[in-house]
Amino acid sequence: MLQFAIRAGLTGVALWVVTKLVSGIAFVGGDSTLQRAGIIFVVAVIFGLVNAIVKPIVRLISLPLYIVTLGLFHIVVNALMLWITSRITENTTHWGLYIDDFWWTAIWASIVLSVVSWLLSLVIPG
Repeated sequence: MLQFAIRAGLTGVALWVVTKLVSGIAFVGGDSTLQRAGIIFVVAVIFGLVNAIVKPIVRLISLPLYIVTLGLFHIVVNALMLWITSRITENTTHWGLYIDDFWWTAIWASIVLSVVSWLLSLVIPG
């Protein structure tokens, strides 16, 4: 359970960094810093669930596109996972992750998220 919380926290930090670096993506809701941190953590958990449940199905269906693009389609799949997370949190609550445009905002956010997550994995082992 502790490892899950640490992993969700690191995902939340990565998502927070993405919202600071990419325009058009932001966290919505929360008046205080504690509420905002809670929203970021919950969005990170939802993002993890979307990656665990939806992403394997999408990857299997889009396997020919992975082969044709030599893996670059992975960026689009990651952007789709961010967009699904945004739609889940936006349409079910009044807080969460907001993405204004799928094509450019989500694509850039997925690239930055991949780089930030990789850097965090180098800094924090295991």
